[in-house]
Amino acid sequence: MDIATSGHTPCETSVAHVTVTPSILYFGTPVALLSTENENGSFNLAPMSSAWALGQVIVLGLGVEGQTAHNLRSRPDLVINLPTPAQWPAVERLAPLTGRTPIPAHKRGTFRFEPDKFAAAGLRPEPAELVRPPRVAECPIQLEACAARVQPDVSGAFLIVEAHVLKVHADPRVVIPDSQHIDPAAWSPLIYSFRHYYGLGPELGRSFRSQTPRRSNCPAPTTA
Repeated sequence: MDIATSGHTPCETSVAHVTVTPSILYFGTPVALLSTENENGSFNLAPMSSAWALGQVIVLGLGVEGQTAHNLRSRPDLVINLPTPAQWPAVERLAPLTGRTPIPAHKRGTFRFEPDKFAAAGLRPEPAELVRPPRVAECPIQLEACAARVQPDVSGAFLIVEAHVLKVHADPRVVIPDSQHIDPAAWSPLIYSFRHYYGLGPELGRSFRSQTPRRSNCPAPTTA
């Protein structure tokens, strides 16, 4: 095989794969902080790492017994807040907390009830424009959304939420000037990989479908 066209570098070699049984399959997914409304009108904030986008719809996977799932079943407003890699300590401060009381049986002894998640994480709420739950002021990208469909997954252990995004708020430092495009060179999501936190590495290339304007300091490649 011609290395120049195979997609492999000279130092890469094939190895025999082994069969493993990982306890979780978070092979590298973005972290989001979901703000939702509690029954008493207060707000819950929860970290999650099972989210992906289809156009203007964000599909979320949630534990069926958590407070976020409980809220979205009857109050569909939410904000999907996207933190940066540098904000992982705030995410981790939220990780052992639950807004559910009494604490679900499978969380007892590991999680503790916390009614004010924003304060516990050291984050500041700011009002949303179209939904009731607040945005996380420190997150560079905030998506106001409505849970259009909430249903159990095939195992019954999780909820699949299809959230329609109503409005996107972005820090101007991650937006290409005079455009509607997030600058992928300026924006880096927090990535959760097998329960460890990472950021993105340098750009490797761009899809032929990308509509992001090229930056002036990054000229288009030329052909020989």
